[in-house]
Amino acid sequence: MHSSNQEKLSQLVKSKAKAFGFQNCGISRAGFLEEDARPLEEWLKKDYHGKMGYMENHFDKRLDPSLLVHGAKSVISLSYNYFPAQKIPSHDNFKISKYAYGQDYHEVIKEIMAEMVSELRTEIGDFSCRVFTDSAPVLERSWARKSGIGWVGKNANLITKQSGSFYFLAEIISDLDLAEDHPTTDHCGTCRKCIDACPTDAIVSDKIIDGSKCISYATIELREAIPDHFRDRMQDWMFGCDICQDVCPWNRFSVPHSQEKFEPNEKLKNFTKKDWQELDQELFSEVFRKSPVKRAKFAGLKRNISFLGSLES
Repeated sequence: MHSSNQEKLSQLVKSKAKAFGFQNCGISRAGFLEEDARPLEEWLKKDYHGKMGYMENHFDKRLDPSLLVHGAKSVISLSYNYFPAQKIPSHDNFKISKYAYGQDYHEVIKEIMAEMVSELRTEIGDFSCRVFTDSAPVLERSWARKSGIGWVGKNANLITKQSGSFYFLAEIISDLDLAEDHPTTDHCGTCRKCIDACPTDAIVSDKIIDGSKCISYATIELREAIPDHFRDRMQDWMFGCDICQDVCPWNRFSVPHSQEKFEPNEKLKNFTKKDWQELDQELFSEVFRKSPVKRAKFAGLKRNISFLGSLES
């Protein structure tokens, strides 16, 4: 049974998360993710991480939050909506994943979490914690699933009944003793729209992704030439890919975000393929100054654009 103090503290954390714009907040007991150890090991052994060598690092830290925060008792999982009110026009244009329309979510969400933690400390006293959002060896989907935010879909994205999957995940690992939540049930059923729609066959089985075949991997993570496997399969994606989310029936419940920092640069709304092919370093720096697209770097984005252009010629 949870003590009334645990429950009270947990409700405070959740109400604070809502006040700071987070879509969902769930809490897990910090402990070793035993059920994730073998699948992660198998995934790495099969080289599904491709050239993402960093995925082999910090294996223990990915599974044990106490190695990231000494004395960790709770993992607070958060989701933050990024679904846009309008898509960037795709006619005569190359495509960018919706999460990269605006400013870099790492910085935006970490700043919000820092303010949230500061307010919590003012109200309940000091506590030890670290905040994360896709920037450290944390198995975010595993913690979010354990906390009941959603279930892991066949496309390996976390899906929530009320809002689909177009959201960022973030965590606060702390030494706060909080009341834990519990996992929800899987609602993918027999649907396989994401598997059938993936043009590169990256979804090798239910919840298992061969990252080396994923368009997002090829356009963002890969630093060398794009392999022939992707030829004629890119569907004009030059940074990231939303196909497996766009076809997911649960995303019919997605609603537009209200974060102005995620609004796209005006130039992105008017670009054509010709504009992209003429992109220079100066314009890249102007348009993507605070954007996640910086991860690909100018040379990487030009490589992607050239690859897509070669498919049309």
